Amino acid sequence: MLIVVITSNRGLCGAFNSQVIKHTKHLIANDYKDKKVTVLTFGKKAEDAFRKTDHFIKGTLLPRHTNEIFDDLSYDNAASAAKKIMGAFKAKQFDKVLLVYNSFKNAAVQIIRTEQFLPIVPPVLEEGANSADYIFEPNMEEIVADLIPKSLKTQFFKALLDSVASEHGARMTAMHKATDNAGDLLKELKLTYNKARQASITKEILEIVGGAEALNG
Repeated sequence: MLIVVITSNRGLCGAFNSQVIKHTKHLIANDYKDKKVTVLTFGKKAEDAFRKTDHFIKGTLLPRHTNEIFDDLSYDNAASAAKKIMGAFKAKQFDKVLLVYNSFKNAAVQIIRTEQFLPIVPPVLEEGANSADYIFEPNMEEIVADLIPKSLKTQFFKALLDSVASEHGARMTAMHKATDNAGDLLKELKLTYNKARQASITKEILEIVGGAEALNG
C-alpha cells in the first residue's frame, strides 16, 4: 500500500509537521504492520523523516521532486502528481492509497486527516434514501471514466491546499506564542538587570560610607 504524507518545506510552525509524521509512523507500526508500506512525501520535513527508512519510494512510477510543488501550487501541478499516483495504482503497484495531512479548522487548530484516496469508497446511502434510476448521456461508463479522475485530482489538490492553509495558521500561532514568550523573557531580564544594578549601587554607597567612616575614625 501507499501512504502519501503531506507536510511543509519549512519549520517554525509548532507541531504542524511532527504530528503528521508521528501519525504516519503510528499507522505503519500498528494499523498496517502486516503490509508492505511505501511512503510518498510532499514536503521536505516528511522527506527528511522517511528518506532513510525502508518505506521511502525507490524506483517506482510515482512522481519525483514532489517538494517543488509548493513553489507553484496550482491545480495543473497537483493533477499531474495525482495522475502518476493513479497510474501506479492502475499498474497494481499498490492495492491501497491513503492521504495523511493537516486539515484547516481555524488559525489555532489543525486536524490530522487520513483519507482513502484509492480504491474509491462507494457512498453509503442513508436509510430511506431514494435510489432512483437515472438516464445517463452519452452513457454511464464514459461519464464515470471522465468524472472519477477529475474527482480524484480535485481531492488531491484540496488536500494540498488544506495543508498549506493549516501551515500558515500553525506558523502564525507559533510566531504569536514566540513573540509573547520573548516579551515575558524581556521583562524578566529587565527586572534581573535592575536588581543587579541596584545591588551594585547599594554596594558602592556602602563602600563609600565605610571609607568615610574609617577616615573620620
